[in-house]
Formats: sequence, structure tokens, C-alpha cells
Amino acid sequence: MQAVDVMTPNVITVEPDTDVREIARLLLENHISAVPVVNEERAVLGIVSEGDLMRRVENGTERRKSWWLKSLFHGAGDAGDYVKSHGRKASEIMTRDLITITEDTPLNRVARLLEKHHIKRVPVVRDGRLVGIVSRANLLRGFSATAPDADTPVTADDREIRDAILKEVDKNTSVWVDRINVIVADGAVQLWGLVESQEERMAVQVAAENTPGVKKIENNLGLVPKGVGGY
Repeated sequence: MQAVDVMTPNVITVEPDTDVREIARLLLENHISAVPVVNEERAVLGIVSEGDLMRRVENGTERRKSWWLKSLFHGAGDAGDYVKSHGRKASEIMTRDLITITEDTPLNRVARLLEKHHIKRVPVVRDGRLVGIVSRANLLRGFSATAPDADTPVTADDREIRDAILKEVDKNTSVWVDRINVIVADGAVQLWGLVESQEERMAVQVAAENTPGVKKIENNLGLVPKGVGGY
């Protein structure tokens, strides 16, 4: 399996000038834990996570550094810390040193990147433009469908099935496709993610059932609990 087979394709993004309050609202309302920052060409400039926003909250209660520590380490990142904790725009608080992958990156390589760099998610780019995001949860779902080193790769038909299901859900149901993930291996479909109701859960299953080429369906969709994030 490759990144394209498990990635979340409809990624919620923000622009460099997006206010931090708007970013917080997007994270809360969409039950996600991070948003990529992109320009007009959808090139990825950075990413804002819950951790970046938490720096602002912690800044209001943190103790002042001892004067001797300030003196000893004067100039060692103080300005950057200040911007991170007081910035009002995405471009001021985002993490800039991003690792990205392409759609054909094997899942075992993605897993190694997340582990090596201690990150929870990685943007997927095509010709420098954002086309998706792969999180730890996406990886686990992919590995549950087929072993990461399996000899039988995901076929073009599997990818067509996945695309068809996501398009049908997006076009003809009220389900937010950025909250769900569809894994297809040898015609077997696994549905993952969060929906608002049992009706939405069934709607996604029906969309999969009506897609040509689907052999069986495993519906793992859950209901949105309060405070739980996605990617």
C-alpha cells in the first residue's frame, strides 16, 4: 500500500493570514488536531497543530524565567518563543520545517518517518501542491487491511473504487468526507472515521455497497464524541 491508498484527500487548510481564533474554531468544529497552511497555489507553507495553539494558552500561566537563566541563555530562541506564544496569524505560529511525502510513498516508509521525527501526521504533495494528509490513524487502518510488506499491491481498480466511494459520499450525502477514510484492498472495503449519526454511518455503507467492484464491506465508522480529534 502507498500513501494515496490511505490518505485523507479533502484536507481542511488555512491561509498564512488566518487568525488563530479562526484556526481554533476550525479544529473544534471539524474534530481535527491540525491544519496545513497553504498559499494560493496550495503549496504547503507549514502546519498549525493543537500544540502550537497550546503555547498561547500556557503563556498566560507560565512562570517568568529566572533572571539568571535569561542572562545565561539570552538570545537563544527567546524571540522565536515570543512569536509562537503571542502571534495572531497562522504564519506566525505554524511549524515551518515540514516533512512531506508523495502519493506513491510506501506505508512502511511513512511509518518510519513519523517515528523518526516524532510527528503525528505528514502532508502528501503532488508537484509541490497539497493533495492529502496521512496520520498515524490512517497508517493503522491501512496496516489492518493488508500487511505493509505484502507482496500483492493495491490495484488501480482498488483506487478507482476508493475514489468512487468518496465522491459519492461527498456529492450525495451530508457526511463530511474529511472525517472519514476508505481503505480498499482486493475489492474489500474498510470504512473508518467519525460521523454525526447512525443515519450517516449507514449512508456511507450504502454508498460503498452500490459501488461496482466492491466484494465486501467492514464498517468501522464511529459517532463523533466530544473533544476527539481526527488528523
